[in-house]
Amino acid sequence: MLIFIVGLVLSGVTAFPLLHELRLLSEWTKAADGMLPDGLTSWIETVRNGLEHTYASYPWVAYGTDWLAFGHIVIAMFFISPLMHPRTSRANIHAGIAACIAIIPLAMICGPIRGIPFYWQLIDCAFGVIGIIPLVYCLSLLKQIETHSRAP
Repeated sequence: MLIFIVGLVLSGVTAFPLLHELRLLSEWTKAADGMLPDGLTSWIETVRNGLEHTYASYPWVAYGTDWLAFGHIVIAMFFISPLMHPRTSRANIHAGIAACIAIIPLAMICGPIRGIPFYWQLIDCAFGVIGIIPLVYCLSLLKQIETHSRAP
């Protein structure tokens, strides 16, 4: 559960300095000349340029990613209860699993509408696929705890 919480917090915190991170990533992809697929390098440049132009003209748009970051941190707080009291917090774990599953249709429906490259949609889907692993593991541990507590 702690791995899931930390993952949510880290993904949230990294949304605050998004433009700075994209500038660093852009410089890194230039330094890795030829080591990355051209499509990926081009996409990173496109996103960086888009953010630079948008933030220059409309800096308040960054406030949306601040709220995205905050949302990740708040969601992480809902998993403190299953960490501390796993037997009474099964619903939180199930909600987390449902959210991880819901990432896939969201990325596959909204991605093409927003012009997101398919490989980037797969990266977004990976957050749900990877995120579900510790949650399912926690559910299996919870079942084991319940089974052992019932045994004579």
